[in-house]
Amino acid sequence: MTVRGLRLAPFRGLRYAPERISGLAAVTSPPYDVVVRPDGLRHLETADPYNIVRLILPQAADPAARHRQAAETLDRWRADGVLAQDAEPALYVYEQRKGELLQRGLIGALRLTAPEEGVVLPHEGVIDEVVADRAELMRELAANPEPLLLSYRGDGTRTGATAVIERATRGAPLMATTTEDGFAHRLWAVTDPAELAEVDAELSRHSALIADGHHRWATYLRLRAEQGGGEGSPWNYGLVLLVDTARYPLQVRAIHRVLPRLPLKRALDLLDRAGAAHGEGAAFRVRTLEAPLDEALEELEDTPGNAFLLTEGDGVFHLLDRPSPALLARTVDARRPSAWRELDATVLHSTLLDAVWQVPDRPEHIGYLHHIEAAVEQAATHGGTAVLMRAVPEETVRSLAEQGVTMPRKSTSFGPKPATGLVLRTLH
Repeated sequence: MTVRGLRLAPFRGLRYAPERISGLAAVTSPPYDVVVRPDGLRHLETADPYNIVRLILPQAADPAARHRQAAETLDRWRADGVLAQDAEPALYVYEQRKGELLQRGLIGALRLTAPEEGVVLPHEGVIDEVVADRAELMRELAANPEPLLLSYRGDGTRTGATAVIERATRGAPLMATTTEDGFAHRLWAVTDPAELAEVDAELSRHSALIADGHHRWATYLRLRAEQGGGEGSPWNYGLVLLVDTARYPLQVRAIHRVLPRLPLKRALDLLDRAGAAHGEGAAFRVRTLEAPLDEALEELEDTPGNAFLLTEGDGVFHLLDRPSPALLARTVDARRPSAWRELDATVLHSTLLDAVWQVPDRPEHIGYLHHIEAAVEQAATHGGTAVLMRAVPEETVRSLAEQGVTMPRKSTSFGPKPATGLVLRTLH
């Protein structure tokens, strides 16, 4: 049995019983860190009393109470038959489709590996507090409630996992639903030992990039260390969706920042002072754009070098570019590779957030939002500043990851992300 490479194991999925819910679309959710709280949370909670958000984002007075509440909810739903476990272990073929976009992959229990093994490549750092919170939740649930998204580069042939996926999709799916974002979702189970062996033979030759879910991967590793999980332990595996990007390229989008405690006027004033304080001239060039959002974003995309779009949500945008070379030399770690030093996220965090604006990297000071409109709206609501970002090419992400270089956290948003609630994995 091959030791190195990706080892994706079948498991008995825990899935909603269709007759107990108003509809699959009503009980699913985006990943926990994509839900725009509080409005998005309330919307999901009211969609159906059994919406999965009650497990991934439970609401109570303190963290310990939240985690206990989630575990009690899961136990009650299982006892009441709202969630039922499949009879046979399976790998699940998962399809997402919207218009011309088609993505297919395999959901399974991936054997955990240490970073130095080079089998699963992270590309972003994590926040210890978030990992601790996710670990406590999964420990209480004794379950992986949502898969993280991993990408690998297949051989470009119609054999191995590709062949198994294509054969599965010719049959009737276990479930099919369309969520309110317009994505159609379908799920099939692969249980045949010969087909499982075919998948294993191919995947064991590959490594994977964490596209989305760094905190969940770090949580899996922490729980394995705590539980002392050996090769046969369920804690030695974690729930993932594996997508072959040679066949189904992922979309890469930016993650935007909202600084609720930094008014835009102060942000611009601090920029003026930063250059003057060191006799370096302008810290950044700042141009005011009184244009619709889409035109301002187009200008941002067309700007060479490091660039950011600032707004307080009033329809006026400020385009920052041409950072002072002297300022970058003072604030960006020269020991890191040039590809890392030149990232927008590096300059944002090292130069703007840390040195110029002195904004602590804590949840109450920085919000990370996947949707531009939500970022702009939150800046307006809190009287703060939204920093709109550009996406990083997947090739840059993978190249840095293969060098063992970690990008600033929340540098990228890969998608489409798997819907949460279609299949869960228990650890009992």
